[in-house]
Amino acid sequence: MSFAIGVDAGGTSTRAALVDAAGAVLGTGRGEGANPNAHAPEVAASRIAGAITEALGSRDPGEVRACVVGMAGISKLSDPEIAAVFDAAWARIGLAGVVRVVADAEVAYASATSAPDGTVLVAGTGSIAGRIRKRRLAGTAGGYGWLLGDEGSAFWLGREAVRSTLEALGRGLPLDGLPSAVLAAALGPSGLDVRTDAGRLAASRALITAANAEAPVRLARFAPLVSAAHDAGEPAARAIVARAAELLVANALAAREPGESTPVVLVGSVLTGKSPVGDLVRRGLSGLEVLTSSDGVLGAAWLAAVDAFGEGVVRPVFPQKSSKTWREDAKTSTEPGDSG
Repeated sequence: MSFAIGVDAGGTSTRAALVDAAGAVLGTGRGEGANPNAHAPEVAASRIAGAITEALGSRDPGEVRACVVGMAGISKLSDPEIAAVFDAAWARIGLAGVVRVVADAEVAYASATSAPDGTVLVAGTGSIAGRIRKRRLAGTAGGYGWLLGDEGSAFWLGREAVRSTLEALGRGLPLDGLPSAVLAAALGPSGLDVRTDAGRLAASRALITAANAEAPVRLARFAPLVSAAHDAGEPAARAIVARAAELLVANALAAREPGESTPVVLVGSVLTGKSPVGDLVRRGLSGLEVLTSSDGVLGAAWLAAVDAFGEGVVRPVFPQKSSKTWREDAKTSTEPGDSG
């Protein structure tokens, strides 16, 4: 028999699926995060290789005709020394010359549609919009990382929540709702009396210090507070959400050609589930076919199957008994695009 393997390698988890030409999932493997921007290249490569080996089980690696790895942080492999680390890992598990590494946005797109051309819009911790042509990432809009972009992402939402709180503190505005939630999350029971000007100034300084003491992407932890305040009808939160959706829609449209009617696939926690940003983005893209990414590892497995067996191959589907577990795992492993 011949097989294909798909891998979804994110910052928090790595998942692999072994499939045959009939679309049957014959084996699965898991590992910890393998984004080489977040983990040492040797560690990332080893985790991906481990997940692939687990998915293979006792099968001969020589029977694998294609392997597609969707990787967050793929830009790291532009460094020849780092690429060599991954090539060595593939060789150790018997897959030298078989593995094709692609951006995680490509496998996310493929998980939702078989259309060869379209757009993928990712908004998780970071954000990026990608133009897909022949199932390959042909161009991007946004995705420049926290310092230069990531508009509308969880990082961006969290940063705006802190900025809004600082503005409320400085201008003597009410602190209930979003500002109160941000201060509690950032400072805990600080004991500061924000009813006085001196207390507000001290709280402002403490919040700035707390935000700058952590990695910038940690601001993403405040994003759920914006959603909650939005749902409660708070004007400041509603303005932040509206602006996030506006920026994401603009990037999605910037990645498309004028008059393009291909699908748009939404990926990431900011755009899926009950996210108010996602609702507004869908409205902003009305008139287009808007889909939601299901499971990146299945997209990767299907791309690998197309490489191995040709067009028309059956799209893989996880067995019913394990689909719930994999869906729950996917919720925690969604990564932004290669934004840095």
